[in-house]
Amino acid sequence: MLNIEVFPVLLRFLFGGSAVVISTLVAKNFGGRLGGIFAAFPAVYLAAVLSLSMDYEGSELLLASKQLSKGALVGMIVDICCALAASYFILRYGWKRGLAFALLLWILLAPTIYFIWFRF
Repeated sequence: MLNIEVFPVLLRFLFGGSAVVISTLVAKNFGGRLGGIFAAFPAVYLAAVLSLSMDYEGSELLLASKQLSKGALVGMIVDICCALAASYFILRYGWKRGLAFALLLWILLAPTIYFIWFRF
């Protein structure tokens, strides 16, 4: 059976939900570009690092944090590609199809970049 602890899940919910609310409020009040900066806030990453600190300590924590950070870096690179693709595809095909194409690109790029990065 799955061993899911409640506190780390609530932590991710709090960080992620707060980031979405803040980015939406900033976008509505100050424009989409500034809101986009807040939309890219690494809320899930921060919650994951804090969660690691509950399961590991010492050198194990450092190793787990390093591995998480490497994966997060790949994710951030793919997110940049997805954001650029979304801005192109949405203008060209409309928001529904454009977003679908951008997410499809993310699904293809994430494992590709991950395996290329960690294979060499």
